[in-house]
Amino acid sequence: MSLELLNHKLDRAFGHMDVDGNGSIERSDLLGLGARILVGFGEAPTSATGSKLVQGFGSIWQALSTEIDTAGDRAISSEEFRAGMTSAFIEGDRFDTVFGPAAEAFAELCDTDGDGSVGPDGFQVMLAAFGTPHEDVEAAFDRLDLDRDGNISVTELVEATRQYYTSTDPDAAGNWLFGPIR
Repeated sequence: MSLELLNHKLDRAFGHMDVDGNGSIERSDLLGLGARILVGFGEAPTSATGSKLVQGFGSIWQALSTEIDTAGDRAISSEEFRAGMTSAFIEGDRFDTVFGPAAEAFAELCDTDGDGSVGPDGFQVMLAAFGTPHEDVEAAFDRLDLDRDGNISVTELVEATRQYYTSTDPDAAGNWLFGPIR
């Protein structure tokens, strides 16, 4: 079950990153995803927060293309993504150095008032950028709001991202990062 769950989450993440839907992740896909996120929050890519997000996505692309693109064609297939994510970022120790900064930048962007937490509105904008159906947002928010205070701390959101991409625990709250696992 745990490997099946992890593969399901990785396949879903691949779908998020394959913005143009052509069956592979390319640099333009990650830039497109970043642009969709920035537009959703009304943030310019040249602002401090926007620049941090763009740099984070750029670092992700650099790492993915270097470590996962085994064919060397500057396009990552779903098979390359699943195998590479597992070896480099799940079994390996590269998650914090590659995905960590982007997860932090993203969480900070979602913290629209700078109070260290993400409210339901910011969370909705985030999930809309990833294509999560509106009806799934509230349930996902409730699962990630661990202390039930009506907000998700930036720290909790970063941890949820780590759990989504690395945890094989079917009960991990981070499994709900993009809505229910179906």
